[in-house]
This record gives sequence, C-alpha cells and structure tokens, in this order.
Amino acid sequence: MKKPFLKRMGDFLEGKGFYIVLFLCVAAIGISGYYLFSSLTPDEPDAPVAGTAQITVTPSPRPTPVDAGLMNRPAATPAPEHTVPASPAVPAATPSAMPSATPQPTPQAAPTVFTWPVQGDILTDYSLEVLSYNPTMDDWRTHDGLDIASAAGTEVKAAAAGTVTAVLQDAMMGTTVVVEHGGGLTSTYSNLASVPTVAVGDTVGAGSVLGSVGGTAIAESALASHLHFSMSLDGSTVDPLEYLPN
Repeated sequence: MKKPFLKRMGDFLEGKGFYIVLFLCVAAIGISGYYLFSSLTPDEPDAPVAGTAQITVTPSPRPTPVDAGLMNRPAATPAPEHTVPASPAVPAATPSAMPSATPQPTPQAAPTVFTWPVQGDILTDYSLEVLSYNPTMDDWRTHDGLDIASAAGTEVKAAAAGTVTAVLQDAMMGTTVVVEHGGGLTSTYSNLASVPTVAVGDTVGAGSVLGSVGGTAIAESALASHLHFSMSLDGSTVDPLEYLPN
C-alpha cells in the first residue's frame, strides 16, 4: 500500500532531503548577492595574465587640414636684405648771437615848469569841497578847474611840454584838447573854438599854440568869454594853481 504524498514528502525532508533543500537555499542567496554586488560595482578591465607581455598601441595623430596645408606649402624664401643708406651727418648748429634787448623807454617825468595857457582874471576857482553857483545851470555844484577870462579868438597855449592824447567835442564843455605831460599828469583845455590847431599824437612844448578861445561850452555859456582849464594826476583832478606860477 503506497503512502500518501504528504507523508512521503515529510519523510524525505526528515532525511537527506533536508540538506538538499538547505543547499539550494544557500545557493540561491549566493547567486542573488553576486548579481546585486555586480550591479553596484563598475566593470574593471581584466588583469593581464602573468607572464604575458602587454603591448599598447598608440594611434598616430591624423593631420588636421591646417597641418596638411602647411606640409604641402613650399618653403618660404627669405626676403633679400635691404640696406638703408646712412643719413649724412648734420653739422651742429652754430649758436647765433642773441639779439640785444630793445631798450624800453624811460617813463617821462612830470615837468617842473608851467605857464599860464591864457592871461586873464579867474572867473571861477577850482572847488571840489565847496559848492559854487553856476549861473548857466542855475544850481550849485563842484568845479574841477579854472575859468580864466579871455576874449574869443585868444590863442590858447600848452601849459607844459607833452603829447596831445585827445581832441574831442564834449557835450557840455565843447571843443576840448588833452595833453599828457608824463608822470601821470595831464592838462585839459575846454571851450575852445571849433577847430583846434593840433591833432592826436602831436608833440608840443610849453607855450605851443593848441587853438583859440571859443564859445562851445554850453554848460558855462552864461559866463563871460573864457577858457576852462583843468588838470589831473593819475586820473584824479587837482588844483591847477598848485602848478601854475603866481
């Protein structure tokens, strides 16, 4: 009578079958571990077999198009040498004599001798601090010169040597001539006749005729015929009586 299948299987496992099953389990675990380790570790080249010479073949580099062009290009021919002719020696410049400095004109000193431009009584004195009455303008004002009485047509002479620097028609003082004497000193002659006898740039001496007394000063037309004479030093008016002889 045959034993049931389950009974036979149990007898098999209790005998040699137990070891067979155990071996199969261990083998399955080993194979699984090998494949797992192989998947995590990169492949390494096979180690050379001992006693076998290892030959490494290095491929020769293939020439690039540029290298090939250089290989096929003919050798460059050296350029012929060009000799630059030597420049002729330039003779050293001989130092020229320095031109002598042009002497500067010495500033002209103010003259020490003055003369009256016309002879006559003083109608109005020089006054910058005290106001004087002006009958023409009908007011009180300062007066920057001397009004010297003289008939129309009387010659007006330079008070000192100098140079004529201006001939003009002043709106209030009429025909006027200005003479520069040097040292910052100038003399001015106003109320002259319309046409003076000198021009700008003329050199005059003391007593040289500049023009004649006229009636061109509208600011002093109410006065008797006269010459308006004034002087200045460095641009500021001064009293002519400080320079004219007594």
